Amino acid sequence: MKESTAQTQSNWIACEDCHGRGKKRRKLAKKTRLHYQRQLELFEKSGGQVPLPIRPRGHLYTCPSCEGTGIVSTDNPPTADSSTYPHVAIIGGGIGGAALAVACLHRKIPFTLYERDLNFDARSQGYGLTLQQASKAIRGLGVILDDQGVISIRHLVHTTSGRVVGQWGGGIPVLRPEGSSIKRSNIHIARQSLRLSILAQLEQNDSLQWGHQLLDFKQNDTSGIEMSFLVNGEIKRAHADLVVGADGIRSTVRKQVISEDSSPLRYLDCMVILGICPLAGLNHTDSDLLDSATVFQTANGNDRLYVMPYTVDSIMWQLSFPISEADALDLSAKGRKALKEEACLRTPWHAPIPQLMAATPEDKISGYPVYDRELLHTEQFDHIGDVTLLGDAAHPMSPFKGQGANQAILDALSLAQIIAKECPFSPWKTLGLRKTILKEFEKEMLSRSASKVKGSADAAQFLHSDIVLQEGNEPRGRCRTKF
Repeated sequence: MKESTAQTQSNWIACEDCHGRGKKRRKLAKKTRLHYQRQLELFEKSGGQVPLPIRPRGHLYTCPSCEGTGIVSTDNPPTADSSTYPHVAIIGGGIGGAALAVACLHRKIPFTLYERDLNFDARSQGYGLTLQQASKAIRGLGVILDDQGVISIRHLVHTTSGRVVGQWGGGIPVLRPEGSSIKRSNIHIARQSLRLSILAQLEQNDSLQWGHQLLDFKQNDTSGIEMSFLVNGEIKRAHADLVVGADGIRSTVRKQVISEDSSPLRYLDCMVILGICPLAGLNHTDSDLLDSATVFQTANGNDRLYVMPYTVDSIMWQLSFPISEADALDLSAKGRKALKEEACLRTPWHAPIPQLMAATPEDKISGYPVYDRELLHTEQFDHIGDVTLLGDAAHPMSPFKGQGANQAILDALSLAQIIAKECPFSPWKTLGLRKTILKEFEKEMLSRSASKVKGSADAAQFLHSDIVLQEGNEPRGRCRTKF
């Protein structure tokens, strides 16, 4: 594996004060405690005629010991505790799978991370991503992005002539109500850079298995789950107590436990063409939109171009447009040259867009149809035993709200935290992991991600309509609700 350029602490371990949760709960005030006791006594005396009072809980606050990250530095790497925790088999070494592996590592949860690729660079793992809700969670994985991510401070929306119809962000000189604060900026980072920064913590750990393609698995009442992998042309078997599918929108794990007919891929009537352009290729292009601090989008009511910082010396663009599924598949199959020609043909717009398209190397361009799936419900997990899903395997979504990686990271931390919270105090070996941890995890995950899936699907429609051109100094999703 390459050397990570992000700053990482060599060893981290779950904070003992908050048990790795990042938050602690305040003690109940005496008045609240006594009131609950009186209500409970009334319930018992009434023989159930009055409602059972709800047990009050103290308010949560940020743990001062770990500053809300859930982890603290340690001199020695944590050692897996196999007697207390289940062994977790993580299928898929993308952002979500890597995040779960590291979150388990910090909490002494034994795990093995299986990735079908032969090595880190075997294939492209996507382009750039924007850390929103997950920017704080990244610190909870022991990754510090001080010199890695690029922070945007303003966002502009243009017509194809270059007229600004929307602008927001800390870098926009607009009047704000007295006492109001500037919202936190988003962090833009190359997906592979973030993935490498997370996986770097596993370099001294033998739990990362490259070149393992999952074939199938089955649960055994006495020996947990038996998995079969294709490794160097041979079948290899392994066991685990819990299998987690973090293997993407076409998840092998999902196909085995949830019927494809119940939640098939859903085409969102558009495709994207992606490109990465080095700023050096734009040396003779004078535009303040290329200052590595600006995100801008330009649209005509059908086609939409989104441009964001990628690294300090390059930018990423995403062109999206409605197209039939058959035509989208045909165009993406024609290769990079055809994709670049299509992008240039569709964007004879304001500067620096034509220059940006022309300067983007063909080997930095890709394109694909956009899919998601119908939302899963907790009942669909009830029969699948000690198996679960996270990230795109559980709730794939379009790229238009920038939530895929964010939600996968939050899924990973949530699952690790629930395992660490419940397993030391529950007879999980007899109760089963579904009852002990998985029902709670899946309920939280599906509830949290549902609005993101729906919002991303809605964005695939309204971002390619005249709605995106309505004037308003706020993100297009919020602007849309006012019309």
